[in-house]
Formats: sequence, structure tokens, C-alpha cells
Amino acid sequence: MRGKKESQVVMLSSLTPDQLVPQDHPVRLIKPIVERALNELSPIFNQMYATNGRPSIPPEHLLKASLLIALYSVRSERQFCERLQYDLLFKWFLDLNVMDKGFDPTVFSKNKERLLEHQVAREFLVKVIEEARRRHLLSQDHFTVDGTLLEAWASLKSFRPKDEGKPPTGGEKNPSIDFHGQTRSNDTHQSTTDSESLLAKKGSGKEAKLCFAGHVLMENRNGLVVDAVLTQATGTAEREAALSMLANVPGQHRITLGADKNYDTANFVNSCRDRIVTPHVACRETTILDRRTTRHQGYQVSQKIRKRVEEIFGWLKTVGGGRKLRYKGTDRNQFWMDLAVAAYDLVRIAKLALTETAG
Repeated sequence: MRGKKESQVVMLSSLTPDQLVPQDHPVRLIKPIVERALNELSPIFNQMYATNGRPSIPPEHLLKASLLIALYSVRSERQFCERLQYDLLFKWFLDLNVMDKGFDPTVFSKNKERLLEHQVAREFLVKVIEEARRRHLLSQDHFTVDGTLLEAWASLKSFRPKDEGKPPTGGEKNPSIDFHGQTRSNDTHQSTTDSESLLAKKGSGKEAKLCFAGHVLMENRNGLVVDAVLTQATGTAEREAALSMLANVPGQHRITLGADKNYDTANFVNSCRDRIVTPHVACRETTILDRRTTRHQGYQVSQKIRKRVEEIFGWLKTVGGGRKLRYKGTDRNQFWMDLAVAAYDLVRIAKLALTETAG
């Protein structure tokens, strides 16, 4: 029998978003961790706002929204605010009622400076890592480091000579520019859109793009990120960022560090040894390492596990929205990277918790 088509006439409902989100939804494992981390950050939030005046959007909502943008590959903050009007899972995650209206996208830009000043995203990432440490999910001895290029928001058309005046537009909003026959480098040229982005390419024969460099330090037990840095895409950025992240590893005991061939340089290897770090880097043809390091089984294990770091970069670029960065400058993009890495760790922690429950 054919069913009858009925109009949407229900005006009142006693249902809450919590009742509509499935009980076995993976985000239910993530939300309690987020809530605990935000509660611990409450003293920082109190410092960010004045005691008097008109109440603003709670910073907890902004951070939760940024996590959802990364977890669900929402392409912009404006699109998130549109989805918040009708997406019941988003409302449940932000502790909103069904009839509550979403907030205006301008609250992100108005509050971004305040969040950047107090390094809220970094503090939130630290709390997520502490949660993983409390659950005994982190290795204290074995790590992997790697870096990747992240395409900047700026266009190649904005990469102009530093001594040039106002570029000609030809009366067009998006004029055609021919760069053939010109020699362009970071020494002589600079982006007029994002001055901190640099011209870089992944390898010989690849096209050059305006980029930043993203770096992560991964622990080798469960592949969780324990530190992340976004820098300018200089030729030595990977090794410099690796040394700065190693300085933040807790403890004074010896650790191992897996890495690819780009880290096989005398300066980096010697700097690691000065920090009581055994460098398990992939060997070039003229490597700085010798059999005292490569003959051990631990070196072979590090070289095998280090490839898992590519899964992190793959997630950040596809799911986390880092294929092409949305913000200008290192500070704002570092804010994105801290929250995107925290989202990745939350997903990993939730999957590990499911595995332990099933076992």
C-alpha cells in the first residue's frame, strides 16, 4: 500500500539533541575529553574577558566549533555557522538546544586575536596530550619527526618584486600575468597577500608554490602527535623545528628519534646526540651514521614505524582542511594546526578506547 505524503506540521517537540545523536556515535567518546580539557582551561578564559560588559560567545563554543570544522572537513567558519542552524550533532556537541540559533561567523574574527594572545589552541593541545598520557597511550622513549609543505592562501600572482610599486591591474579584477622568462626567488620577491609565505617546491621537477612548513613530533607506541609546529618554508625548517620540539620532550633520559633522509646531516645528528637523543634517521649514500647505530634492531623498528607519520599529514590535509591553508601568517595558521592536531589525537584516542572495550 502506498504511504500518504504528510506535511511538516509538528510545531512543538520534547526531544533534545542528546536523544537524537546515536549512543554509539564515535563523537560521544570525544566530547568528554574535550569537556575536561576546557574545564581545566577555565582560568585562562577568565583572564581573556572583562568582568563587566555585554556577554560574548563563550570561548568553549569557539574551540568546540574549530574542532568540528576539522573533524567534519567544513571548508570555512561561515559554512559552519550555516550548518549549526540545522545540524543537530553540532548543536549537541556545543551544548545547544534544538531551537537555539547559531552564532554569527564574525565572532571568529572578533575573538581570534584574544585566542591567539593567550595561546588557547596550544594549551588545549597540551591538555589533550596529558589525557593521552594519563591513559598510558604515549611512549616516553621512542619518537618520530617529519615535516611537509602546506600551500599558503596567497596566490602566485601576489608574488611580486620587493622593490615594485603598486602592481598594474589592467582594469581587471583578476588580471592575467605572464611569468615566463622571469627569475623569481624569495630574496627578490614577496607575496603582497601573505608576506610570511615563501616560494617552495617538494622536489626536483615539481612546481613551486607559496607555502608554509608543518612539522609534527609523533610518539611511536600509538602514533599520537605530541608536538606540532608551523614555520616558514625555508630549506632548514624541518631540522630546526625538530630540535625545538625535542627540547619540549619531558624527562632527561635517552630517547630515539626516527626521521627520513632529509635529517641525515652532521649538524642535526650531532645536535641530537648533544641532547641525549639517538638519531634513527634514514641513511643517505654518504651518511653521517655508522654501524654503532644502524646495527641495532631498534633502528630497524624506528625506520618501519616512522612511516606512520605520513598518516598524520594525510589526515591533516584531507580531513583537517590543510590541503590549502585558510589563514594568513604563521600565527593564525599555527592556531589552526594546533587544533587540527588535537582533533587528530582525539580521534586516535577514541579509536583506541573502542579497541580496548572490544578486547
